[in-house]
Amino acid sequence: MKVTLQEIRERTYKPVDAWWTVLLVDPLASRLVRLVAPHRWITPNVLTLFATVLGVGAMVGFAIGDRWALAAGAILFHLSFVVDCMDGKIARLNGTGTIFGQWLDFVLDRVRVFFCAITLFGGQYLQTDNVAYLWVMAVAVFLDLFRYLNSQQMAKVRRVMRDQILELQPQVEALPETAAEPLDEMPAAQAGPPSFRRRIGNTLRRNRIRTHLFSGIEYEMSVFIIGPLLGLVIPVTILAGAALLVFELFLILKLLRACQQHPAKLAAAQAAYAAWEAEQAPPASIPSPGIPATGVPTSV
Repeated sequence: MKVTLQEIRERTYKPVDAWWTVLLVDPLASRLVRLVAPHRWITPNVLTLFATVLGVGAMVGFAIGDRWALAAGAILFHLSFVVDCMDGKIARLNGTGTIFGQWLDFVLDRVRVFFCAITLFGGQYLQTDNVAYLWVMAVAVFLDLFRYLNSQQMAKVRRVMRDQILELQPQVEALPETAAEPLDEMPAAQAGPPSFRRRIGNTLRRNRIRTHLFSGIEYEMSVFIIGPLLGLVIPVTILAGAALLVFELFLILKLLRACQQHPAKLAAAQAAYAAWEAEQAPPASIPSPGIPATGVPTSV
């Protein structure tokens, strides 16, 4: 069954995504999805494995370590990421996703990134005998692991706070302030003259670009694509690591503010729930004259 690009966009694109994905991945991935979608044997798991094969090719280029091999490794890494994005689109489009596929995609993603780091920095160390590449490799792997674990834990904390309030709202939809707020988004536009920051945020969101401009995706693409293509592996990795830490700090401060505001929001939700329960309670019946609350007549 043929599908159009518009249908692929509507059914598979995320409302907001990393700017690297929106500008440099989705345009190619959507057209490739259109080609492979009619072939049902090309499942998400097949694409995940093919992305891993391309990742292995990137590792070989990084391990060789000369100028052209680094460029080839960077291109293969980008293609690996494009195909990795295709598996989720095919799963949503054809309904062929599985729980095992989600696990496989996650594990092979982590394996690909780890060994690309080993081969990239290890290959440059063998080329130059500069031990700085080994130190930068350790920091790069740590930062990638930190940002991933930090993202997972922040999402967990947000989910706990949201669920605590939603449990006290059984009859109403989630309110905007209690719904899960995206961790990597600036607050949505509010009433009043838009500030410069809000205008930028609105423009980015209209183009599907999230306002958290340097996430794990941009970090990995900087380290494994931009650095090798420019022949500046260490400088680009250092700059990318600094940018990642700045934006992670922004998310941590935002989470801290949400945690500080949560007790007041929870207390307000508890008070509203208590008032709602009082409204739902049946009114007390008024006994007839001569009949006490027990229902036994006091006169004959």
